[in-house]
Amino acid sequence: MKEKSAQKESKIAKFPKKATKKETTQIKTLFLEHFENARTELHFNNDFELLIAVMLSAQCTDKRVNLITPELFTKFPTPKALGNAPLDSIKECIKTCSFFNNKAKNLKAMAQEVCTKYNGEIPLEREALKSLPGVGQKTANVVLIESKGANFIAVDTHVFRVSHRLGLSNATTPLATEEDLTRIFKDNLATLHQAMVLFGRYTCKAVNPKCTECFLSHLCKSKITYRC
Repeated sequence: MKEKSAQKESKIAKFPKKATKKETTQIKTLFLEHFENARTELHFNNDFELLIAVMLSAQCTDKRVNLITPELFTKFPTPKALGNAPLDSIKECIKTCSFFNNKAKNLKAMAQEVCTKYNGEIPLEREALKSLPGVGQKTANVVLIESKGANFIAVDTHVFRVSHRLGLSNATTPLATEEDLTRIFKDNLATLHQAMVLFGRYTCKAVNPKCTECFLSHLCKSKITYRC
């Protein structure tokens, strides 16, 4: 009996009550009010630098990426320069970044493919971006959101956690969560993406969320730390 009760409690904890249509409308409105001009905290000057920064940001903080990229951008300012660079030189520039060995290989391969397939220009179409080494849907979405304000939402660890705590999604993968959020919100996705990232980073933290300062506390369904 106790075992069944524990299983039931575990299921409830894992899948909190879903937000109602009225609540999702409130959540969307409040996000747009509080984060009207939300932008990424990554530093970049063009689409090439943007793509590199987003690729480096996987499982790494934006703050760390911003410390790494100035030297990298100076040494390898174009896809051609990066594609022709010795792999060890790229690794040296990004060695303080998580998974730097694999990221260095992907950066070099990405730059080479941009040169051979796209004449040195970063393709601003999702499927084309996803065809590049080291670029998945999340990275492609973020690049298109920041470059052209595309109506996409990208699900990183912050967006995943916030979505589940607010009862917007019970999906177990980032892509499925993205589908839920896209269906629920429909428009203003680029702003909502950055709003949820910043909200998750500074307020709805994984550990010790700032619930007393939260403008969405009355709509929160769970304080559980969800992992993407």
